Order: sequence, then C-alpha cells, then structure tokens
Amino acid sequence: MLGILGLALTGAAVVIGYVNSRHFVRTRLRYVDAAQRRITPYISGIVAALVAAPVVWLLPAVGIGAALLFGVAVGTGVAHGARDIRKGTAGLLEP
Repeated sequence: MLGILGLALTGAAVVIGYVNSRHFVRTRLRYVDAAQRRITPYISGIVAALVAAPVVWLLPAVGIGAALLFGVAVGTGVAHGARDIRKGTAGLLEP
C-alpha cells in the first residue's frame, strides 16, 4: 500500500514539475536570453533535484529516485518551453 502511494506521489510530482516549468519558461521567461542557453535545463534540473531531496528524505513513501525524477522532469520542461519559444509553437500548453 505504501509503495502504491509512493508511486502516485512520484508520478504527480513529475507531471506537476514538467507542466509548471514548461509553462513558466513559455510565459515568464520568454524574453530572457539566459533561458535559451543549452545549459539552462541541466542547471534547473539539478537545482530542482537538490531542493526536492530534503523533502523526499522526510517522506517515508518516496525515495531519492523521486527527487531525481522530479529534477529530470523540470529540466525537460525547461528545455521544451525554450524550444516552444524558439519555434513559435503552442506545444502542449496554451498560454
């Protein structure tokens, strides 16, 4: 039962991290040059994983893998948001 709860929490964190980071880059960071650099998704993913690590350490249902997946999801969301800006497409989210 605890494993299913951990899986659901991890899945929700991954989806929320991806969608929110992509939307934030597309709307708020549209005119910021630093958001268009190739290193930005890696930096944001690492920072997100480091911020999430103490939180998952306190929760018994999830482990460090959840923090790593959250970091990957945020980094991917940033990369896709920057790509949407460069290509001028709406992508998954409508502003």
